[in-house]
Amino acid sequence: MMMPIAEMREFAGFAPAEQRYIKRSLDIGLARTDAFRRWGRSESENIAIRRQYVAYQDLKALRGLIPQDGTPFEIERFLGKLVRLAAFDLEQERLESFSAFRFLYERLLGASARPYLPAAFCAASALPVIAPQRRKLLLQSLSEAAATAPGWSEREPVFVPEYVDDFEAA
Repeated sequence: MMMPIAEMREFAGFAPAEQRYIKRSLDIGLARTDAFRRWGRSESENIAIRRQYVAYQDLKALRGLIPQDGTPFEIERFLGKLVRLAAFDLEQERLESFSAFRFLYERLLGASARPYLPAAFCAASALPVIAPQRRKLLLQSLSEAAATAPGWSEREPVFVPEYVDDFEAA
């Protein structure tokens, strides 16, 4: 029972805009609900949601591409698509750190994607579509421990945050 509490605490430590984006992204990426009805408060937000639905179309295929044997071909196929998706999410300027990125992607893709998340985050953060000052902040958010981890937990995330009517409306 300790792990769900630790996951909840980690989520509670993210900024409100990060929390909102993670919940919306999980609704879209896990097909939990109609994101337009739940999250669309304006036309510009509906456009952003539509773009996210399009970007997230590859998620199902991406889950099937997570490298099993770690061959260069497997890694190339997976990382190329993952970096493209990560760049989309980072370009939205709602995720401010590797921790928030990892939290979201562990839930979108599962525990087996963990070993590839630091590389995808670094690659996407370093792309020219990310403003230089933001690029610096994102890359600095990746701790040495996360970047050089000798291994990763295979335990699936337990806590998956959801929209809460009373809280979100406030």
